Amino acid sequence: MTRIGGQASDPERGAKVMFNFGSDIGIDLGTASVLVYVRGRGIVLREPSVVAINRDTGKVIAIGEEARRMLGRTPGNIVATRPLRDGVIADYDVTEKMLRYFMQKADGRRFVFRPRVMVCIPSGVTGVEERAVRQAAIQAGARQAHLIEEPLAAALGAGLDISEPSGTMVVDIGGGTTDVAVLSLGGIVCSRSLRVGGDKFDEAIVRYVRREFNLMIGERTGEELKIAIGTAYPQATPERSMQIRGRDLVSGLPRAVTVTSSQVHEAIKEQLEAVVGAVKEVLERTPPELSADIVNKGIVMTGGGALLAGMDVLLSKETGLPVFVADDPMSCVALGTGRALGMIRVLPAPKTKKLFRRVV
Repeated sequence: MTRIGGQASDPERGAKVMFNFGSDIGIDLGTASVLVYVRGRGIVLREPSVVAINRDTGKVIAIGEEARRMLGRTPGNIVATRPLRDGVIADYDVTEKMLRYFMQKADGRRFVFRPRVMVCIPSGVTGVEERAVRQAAIQAGARQAHLIEEPLAAALGAGLDISEPSGTMVVDIGGGTTDVAVLSLGGIVCSRSLRVGGDKFDEAIVRYVRREFNLMIGERTGEELKIAIGTAYPQATPERSMQIRGRDLVSGLPRAVTVTSSQVHEAIKEQLEAVVGAVKEVLERTPPELSADIVNKGIVMTGGGALLAGMDVLLSKETGLPVFVADDPMSCVALGTGRALGMIRVLPAPKTKKLFRRVV
């Protein structure tokens, strides 16, 4: 599969630099991490969407990787929080500050000229949630704010041609949401957005360890378990184990236990079934002609959840279709936002409107 390279040449940039006073920035505003794409430079920033705040003063202490290291390790007057939950904004003010910080860090010019920004949103967001993302981008310093749905951005970033009258199926498993969509003629034919993603996997692992081992662990440890030994299809992956440490719920003392990959699979089984159910639901609603195309092309997986061992095998076994993981699946949405920005001048207006929504 061909991936869109972040450092691709941009012939328009040199010719129109004197007219394009602001940067073009694409933002994958994820629940777990934020990726920023700057046109002509590729992905320039990839950091966790975590903000540390002083409760007493309301001042932001740290943003991104530095704040992530503080999760679960802060004193009482400092709280490290994720301002996005389930793919949407949970804390508007903190999200705005985080966006401004990342945009300025990526642009590097302190907004001498305000940039034009493309932000991805889950396909199932409400109008209120949509306006919140748009307003946050404008308040953070954007000259214009464009919104693109995650399945479209993921397909563009994976290098898929969605402009033809042919069906393409994308499953994007992010930190907060799973977006499943069938695309054709530059638009979404049918889709399902499920508020289940990597974060829900982590929470399920934490609950399982507490229930089975009487051990309290944090979400960071749950995520480490998922990445190191997690599996969606145990039959296709070798059995592995990992030692973790936490607080014993009975004695209150620190204790270490060993967890196996089969136990991690048991912990996230319910969430995996929800993802598989969403994929089957979209396939059931897909028009017959497009279903025939999907049989030939298969399903393309993007997002961090696509890297879970055996995830592609599980979907293939459950649907009977070939399943492919995109090259660099975690970057697909960010690359897609950048490509969509580059298509504004190239595509005729009617087709462009199918790809994204513009708000100013």
